[in-house]
Amino acid sequence: MKLLLVWLIHAVALMAVAYLVPGIAVSSFLVALIAALILGLVNAVIRPLLILVTLPATVLTLGLFIFVINGLLFWFVGSVGTGFVVTGFWPGIFGAIAYSLISWALSVLLK
Repeated sequence: MKLLLVWLIHAVALMAVAYLVPGIAVSSFLVALIAALILGLVNAVIRPLLILVTLPATVLTLGLFIFVINGLLFWFVGSVGTGFVVTGFWPGIFGAIAYSLISWALSVLLK
């Protein structure tokens, strides 16, 4: 049950990001659910590998390169789905930051 609630929180956060950040669009709530699922899978599987591979750049930039990785993965998920669109690199970075903050705030509010 908790997993479904977290999934719904992330889908709502994705809808809010589409409303707040220009360059990001979500066509429906069903698309937001699918995109949240894909984003969760990408963050669970691909993100740790990318962080490991880019560890020297991450250390050199004192961890700021992780923002680039998050933005690129957010942009990648936007290019995979058909109803979730991220128009570029900077909307991907700002969208990833907003997505993290909104989903964190919603998780705190529901506890």
